[in-house]
Amino acid sequence: MPEWKKTFCALCYHNCGLEIQTEGHRITKVRPDRDHPRTKGYVCRKGMKIAHYQDHKERLTHPLKREGDQFVKISWDQAISEIAEKLKQILGKHGPRALAYVGGGGQGCHMEAGFGRTLLTALGSQYHYSALGQELTGLFWINGRAYGRQNLHLMPDLDRAENFLAMGWNGYVSNAGVNRARKRINEFAKDPDKQLIVIDPLLSETARQANTHLQIRIGTAALFLKSMIAIILQEGWEDKAYISDYCQGFDRIAPWFKNFDVASALEVCGVDYDKVKEVARVYATRPTAMRTDLGLLMDRQSTMNSYLEMILMAVCGRIGTPGGNVFNGHLMPLGPHSDERDERTWRTASTGIPAIMGYFPPNVIPEEILSQKDDRLRAMIVSGANPLRSYADTSVYEEAFKELDLLVTIEIAMTETARMGHYVLPARSAFEKWDTTFFNLTFPETYFQLRHPHCDARGEPLEEGDIFTRLAEALGILPEIPESLFQAAYGDRKGFASELFEWISQDKKAARLLPFIAAKTLGKSVKSAHLAAVWGLLAMYPRHAADDLSRAGYEVTPFLGDSLFQGLLDHPEGIMIGRLEPGENLKKLRTPDKKIGLYIEEMAEWIMEIEPDAEKESINNPDFPLVLVAGRHFPYTANSIMRDPEWNEHKALCTALMNNEDTQALGIVDGQEAWVTTEASRVKIPVEVSDMAAPGTVTIPHGFGLGYMGQDYGVNINLLTKNTHRDRLAGTPFHRYVPCRVEACRE
Repeated sequence: MPEWKKTFCALCYHNCGLEIQTEGHRITKVRPDRDHPRTKGYVCRKGMKIAHYQDHKERLTHPLKREGDQFVKISWDQAISEIAEKLKQILGKHGPRALAYVGGGGQGCHMEAGFGRTLLTALGSQYHYSALGQELTGLFWINGRAYGRQNLHLMPDLDRAENFLAMGWNGYVSNAGVNRARKRINEFAKDPDKQLIVIDPLLSETARQANTHLQIRIGTAALFLKSMIAIILQEGWEDKAYISDYCQGFDRIAPWFKNFDVASALEVCGVDYDKVKEVARVYATRPTAMRTDLGLLMDRQSTMNSYLEMILMAVCGRIGTPGGNVFNGHLMPLGPHSDERDERTWRTASTGIPAIMGYFPPNVIPEEILSQKDDRLRAMIVSGANPLRSYADTSVYEEAFKELDLLVTIEIAMTETARMGHYVLPARSAFEKWDTTFFNLTFPETYFQLRHPHCDARGEPLEEGDIFTRLAEALGILPEIPESLFQAAYGDRKGFASELFEWISQDKKAARLLPFIAAKTLGKSVKSAHLAAVWGLLAMYPRHAADDLSRAGYEVTPFLGDSLFQGLLDHPEGIMIGRLEPGENLKKLRTPDKKIGLYIEEMAEWIMEIEPDAEKESINNPDFPLVLVAGRHFPYTANSIMRDPEWNEHKALCTALMNNEDTQALGIVDGQEAWVTTEASRVKIPVEVSDMAAPGTVTIPHGFGLGYMGQDYGVNINLLTKNTHRDRLAGTPFHRYVPCRVEACRE
C-alpha cells in the first residue's frame, strides 16, 4: 500500500493541508489532510489538482542559455559563472540601481524570497518587485501610517464575531483570505443569530449566500465607505470610549463626514439609503468582522479605499477587539517597514514610486526599463514569477524586456517570461524541496508548517536558495567562513548555534548574509539550503516571541528554536508556534503614542474629492462605456504555474461574463464571440450571459492565455490592462475597474 505523505498546497495563500501519494517525480493521489491543525481537512478544487502543477511536459530540467532564437543546455557552473560575470559588468558600469529582483516565493514557496532579497541588498540595490506590490501596497502604506508599521496586518476574528461583512471578496470560490472560507461563509449565512453581509457590484457566489447583499455600482467603493462612516458619525453610533482610549486625530477627520450628503452619494452608488443605514447600524453596534479583497484593493480609488476601511473599523472599535479585526501573529513578517519619509528608502528612478513594505509595484517596471536615464533598469532576476502574464500590460512588458541587458529567470516551467530570458535556471517544485510559507490566517493561534520533499526531481533542478547562494559566492560577496563553523555544522545543532551566533555577533557583514552562511554550513549537513535557513529563523524566533511561545505551552529556553525545528521535522502537518492574547491585541500598535493614527496628512486633500457629483462624473466614460473586471475568481482559475490545460479537462472556460441587459443592447447572444477593447489593446473572446455580471460590467478570468506546448489557451487578461492605469500613491493597478467597450464579432 503506497504511503500517504503530509504536505500543503502551493497554489494560493490559503495553503490547505494535503496528503499525497507519489511515484518517482509524480503525484499519483491527493486527499485533504484531516489532521492539519489549521485547515482541518478543508481543500478546494485547485488543491485536488496539484498533480498537474507537479508533472507536465514543460517542466524545466537543466540550465538553459539563449543563443539567437534558441536555448541550449549548459552546465550549472557555466550558468552561474557567466551570470555573475555579466552582473559584475553591469553593476560596475551603471551602479546598483541597474538591478532589480522580481519574486518573493509566490503563494507557496517563500524561502526563495529570503535568499533573493539578501542577494539583491548585498549588491546594493533595493529594487524588489513583487506580486504583493501589485495588489497590497496601498493597504500596507495605510497600515504604516495608522498602526506604526507597514507589516502590521489585520485579519477577521470570525470565531468571536456575531456578523461577517465581506466587501470586494468572493471567498466562496477563491477559498482564500479566510481559513476554511466556504465553511465559514456558510456558518454566518445559515445561523439565525448571525449575519453575512456582502457588498459587491457583482452577484458573486459569495453574494448569493448573503443575508444582505448591497450591490453597489462598480467603481464607487470609496464613495460608499465614506457614506457608511458619515451615517455612523451623524447618528452618533461611533464607539466614543474606544476612540478616546485608542485613537488619535479623530477631531481632524470628523469634519470630513459631518455634513456629507449621504443620500446623494448612495444614489450614485445605486443602493437604498435605508438598507445601507441598517448595515451601518449593525456594524457599529455588534461585533462584526470584515474581510475585504481585490474588489477594493484594485479598484479605481485603491489606497483611499484602504484608508476609509481603516477609519470605518476604528470609529466603530473594531480594530484589535474580539469579534472585529485583529493583528495576527507570525514567525516572520511578509516584508520590512520602509517608510518613504526615511531618506534611506529608495524611490523608482523614473516614476518616483517609493518602496512600501520593501516592495515596488510591478506596474512601473516597463517605464523603468524603457527610460533613457543613465540609472534605468538593465538587469533583472525573475524568480518564481511570470510578469508576462501576471502583471498589467503584457504588450509593453514584452517591449521593455527586449531592452534588458540581462534577464535571468529561475522557474520550474518554461513560462512566457522564461522564453524571453537570456538564462533560464530550473528550480525544484514545491514538492521536491524543503520549503514553507509565512502566511498565517488564524487567531489567536499561530501555526507553522514545513513542506517536506516527497517527489523526486527530474534532471538537475536546484532549490532557489542553493541557486542564489552559488551566485553570491561567484560574485564574491560572501565573507570568509571559519573552518570551525563548517565542522560544527556536522555535530550537535546546539553547538553549531553557539558557534554561529558568536561569530555573526562580531561580524556585521556575516549577519546580513545569514541565509547564505546557513546554506554554506548547516545546509551541507542537512542537504538543503532552505532547511538550514528555516533552522536559522527558528533559532532567532524565541528572542522576540517569548510571550507568545509561553502562552502556547512552551518553556522558553536559549535553544527552544532548535526544538521547534525538530518538531517541524517530526510533524509534517505543522505545529503551533505561538498563541496571542486576544485581550491584549492593541499592544501590537507601534505608533509613538500607541494609538491608531486616524488623520493621514497625505490623504486629506484626496478624501475631499470623494463627493457625489465628482464621483458621478469620474465614472462616466463615453469612449469606454462599460467596465472590465479583470480577474474573475471561480473554481477553474489558478495562477500561471498551473500551465497544462489538462487540469481543467480542456474545458472552454475563458469567457467574458456579461449581463443580459448589455448583450441585448449590443446584439450579442450567449456563446457568441465579441471584441473587448480597452486603452491597452483589444481581444476576441466568447461571451457568457449571466446575472452574476452587473449591468455595465464585463468580467474575464485571470490565469488563462498561457502558452503550452506551442499552443495558447484562453485569453491573457493583461493584454487589456494598462500599466499606467494605477493608484496615484502606491502604483496599484486598477484591475477591478478597467474602462472598456464591447462589439459583436461579425466575421
